Amino acid sequence: MDSKKLLAGYDLENLAIASLGGHSALETSLGAKRQGLKSVVVAKRGREKTYSEFLKFNPKTETGVVDEVIEVDEFSDILKPEIQKQLRKLNVLFVHSRYFWVYFDDFAKVENDFHVPILGTRELLRLEERDEKPNQYDVLEAAKIRIPKIFKSADEIDRLTLTKIPNATRTFERENFFANSKAEWDKTIAEKLGAGQISAEGIEKAVIEEFILGAPINFNFFYSPLSNRLELLGTDTRRQTNLDGWLRLPANEQMKLSQAGILPSHIETGHIAATVKESLLEKAFEAGSRFVETCKKYNPKGIVGPFALQGAIETDGKKEELVVFDVSFRMPGSPGIAATPYSSYLFGRPVAMGERIAMEVNAARMSGRLGEIIS
Repeated sequence: MDSKKLLAGYDLENLAIASLGGHSALETSLGAKRQGLKSVVVAKRGREKTYSEFLKFNPKTETGVVDEVIEVDEFSDILKPEIQKQLRKLNVLFVHSRYFWVYFDDFAKVENDFHVPILGTRELLRLEERDEKPNQYDVLEAAKIRIPKIFKSADEIDRLTLTKIPNATRTFERENFFANSKAEWDKTIAEKLGAGQISAEGIEKAVIEEFILGAPINFNFFYSPLSNRLELLGTDTRRQTNLDGWLRLPANEQMKLSQAGILPSHIETGHIAATVKESLLEKAFEAGSRFVETCKKYNPKGIVGPFALQGAIETDGKKEELVVFDVSFRMPGSPGIAATPYSSYLFGRPVAMGERIAMEVNAARMSGRLGEIIS
């Protein structure tokens, strides 16, 4: 979308930052408040009290972080003209997240029909979907960032694999599972189909990856087009249900669960702040830099603002290597990264992703370059 048209009629002296009520809305709101901007949350009725009551900003006590709440029946209602009108009246710049995109069955609806400025590059988000072409694997390979071996079918399985497949009821989550052979893969597929955890349609979208035996780590970056600088704001690892509980059990208990048909599930529960040793940072920065440059081949603006390279550090006993198996082309859902020291190394104090976004908004507004950071 044309940046000038998106900003037409906006009062640039009274900008607000908005997000959808979930994933990273509170972090985004806190960041806006810390940088003197208004915070807006679009919340679904029945799930709005966190934003409209418990953490609503109270000017008398100066507590809470959410200034304005717009309630909708369904998150997809954000595309309705009357909701967009409210957002534009508040001079909103929208921070998109995975949470934002999964509630629309067609990426083009957001790309073409959402006439509210989005912070970042809205057209790159569809690359996260593995059944799109091109997709994140293509970007990573073009950037010469190692990814796991991808198996075209279960017939090719010759090692431990992790199959990523949409959950039948929560399609934005994945019902991942391990398999060492085609026979094991077929057996697990049948079990999950029978339990209603996956669907036949989901199987068509399944991706079978080589399992990387390494320490999981997510590198959460921010690319500033204003200063042409790549910033590492923090690192973390995921907490997943019920995988975390599974891993706490001794092997004999895991086998009992497996025999009973209770398998590990990888539904996201949260994140844990985690640091990496300094000798790995340069490899991460190099990968991030190549990723930024490569994204420009897929969109003239390239990646703008937050993104994350999510993977694991693998070793052959001689050297360590970053293997990336997931990319976030937008705000990552991990507010705990501010607990890691990397933003302090750059700014002299912890800066969470939400605040970094607000800092970029203020800098862009003051320099007349707001059009460079929105789409």
